[in-house]
This record gives sequence, structure tokens and C-alpha cells, in this order.
Amino acid sequence: MSLFRRFKKEHKDVEEEVKVEKGPESKHPEPVTSTRTLVIANQKGGVGKTTTTVNLGSWLALDGYKTLIVDIDPQGNATSGLGVDPKGLEKCIYDVLMGKETLGSIVLETIVDNLYVAPASFRLVGAQVELVSMMSRETRLKNLLETIKGDYHFIIIDCPPSLGLLTLNGLTSADELIIPVQCEYYALEGLSQLLESIDQVKKFLNPNLELAGLVMTMHDSRTKIGQQVIEEVKKHFPDKVYSSIIPRSVRLSEAPSFGQPITHYDALSRGAIAYKDLAKEVVGHG
Repeated sequence: MSLFRRFKKEHKDVEEEVKVEKGPESKHPEPVTSTRTLVIANQKGGVGKTTTTVNLGSWLALDGYKTLIVDIDPQGNATSGLGVDPKGLEKCIYDVLMGKETLGSIVLETIVDNLYVAPASFRLVGAQVELVSMMSRETRLKNLLETIKGDYHFIIIDCPPSLGLLTLNGLTSADELIIPVQCEYYALEGLSQLLESIDQVKKFLNPNLELAGLVMTMHDSRTKIGQQVIEEVKKHFPDKVYSSIIPRSVRLSEAPSFGQPITHYDALSRGAIAYKDLAKEVVGHG
């Protein structure tokens, strides 16, 4: 390789590294004419639910859509994944559900332009008990979100890995449901129970809830089982599986520990590109 070509290659590598460190530039937000409320749910843990919430929301925001992530998981992983320390919060979504704060008063800016978070902390564990005796316990979050609809293009709700009252509130509040499904042998395990719960929610609480799609996560292209699982899920849910497949990725796993979505941690990684494609699909299906 000539000295000139080597210099061009090294210079290009440096430019790409700088681009990754800065993260992609966001577009100026368009006026909000309507709000789409998405809930990301699967009672099976470890399927990429929070990873999908954070990174889908980040790409939507960077594409110019004013986006709010509502974290109703007591683990607060969506909160910390956006650079907010749950342990240092004076108030969070728990206080809102208990009627102590307004939703607008707890919303925080994140490191991503156009992206905001209604944070969660471990105190939210108490809500699962306290909500039981409250009036309209299944619709408290829905009523709260009504007060800020019109302020955001997208509201994305991150649910805990269970089918308790918090997840029920998430399902009752949303127009669209996205289910992350891990590309592993037991992918369909528990989905039938989730779908039964969704049918009950549609029947008694939220007739407008629709299954927007299933997103296949943690796909390992080196194994056959991943593609077999994708084909099996497509048999059960024709026309409901997103084309964007999220790969198993070290970079996706590392990003939350730095309090960054993949858009800022490594915008050129395979995982980042996959979530960017998913965001395009979500926008297109609206």
C-alpha cells in the first residue's frame, strides 16, 4: 500500500472514531401533531426488552421525533441506560403513580437530543403492592399519560419482566405493543400467556391496543438455531415479525454500563445499525 493510500485509510479511521464518539447529529424536532404510545413487554426476562426500549427511542429522537421513555421497571435499567442514576433520584415514576407528583415534574432530559425519560427507581417495587388497593389501579398510568400527550411524537413504556400491575398499566396505556423475542430455543415459551393477557386487556381495559410486531433479538449468525427460531416465530405470527434482526453484540451489552444508548456508544456497530433499521420500520408502520 502506498504512503498516500495508507494516510487516507488512517485518516478515514480517525474520522469514523470521532463520529462514533460524538454520536450522530439529531434533526430539529418537527411540530407534534399526534402521539404514538408504544409498550415494550415480555414477561420473560433477558430478551432485550430494555435494550430495545432505549435504543429504539434514541434512534427515533435522533431522527427528529420528540420521544419520551417511561420506565416502569423497578430495576430502573432504562433509566440508568440513559445516563440517569436511579439511586440519586429525589422523585420518580413511583411518586407520580402514587399521586404525589405530576408526570411533567419528573421528566428529565437525557444525553440524546429530543429524548426524555420519566425515570424509575427501586422504590417502584412498593407500587406493585400499593396499587392493589387503589381505585382505577389498572389505568393510573394511562390517565397520567393523557396529560402530556401532544408534547411528544412517541411515548415508549418499558415494562418489568412480569405480568403484574405495572405491566398491566403499561398495556392499558399504549396503542401499540412490541414484543422482543430472543433467538433461542425457548423463544415461544410464555408468549401464549402474554397473548392471553393482551386479549384480556383489549376486552376489558384497552380495546385500541394492537400488536405492532415482534422484534427478534440476540441473533447469533454463527448458529442454525437462530434462523430456525425466526422461521418458527414467523409461522405463528405471519406479517408481525419485523425485518430488522437485532444481533447478539458485545457493544450492545457494554453500552448500558457507560450510561449510553448504542447511538452514542458505538453508532457504527452492527447492533446500532440494526436498531436504526428497526426505528425506520416502526415509523413506517405508523
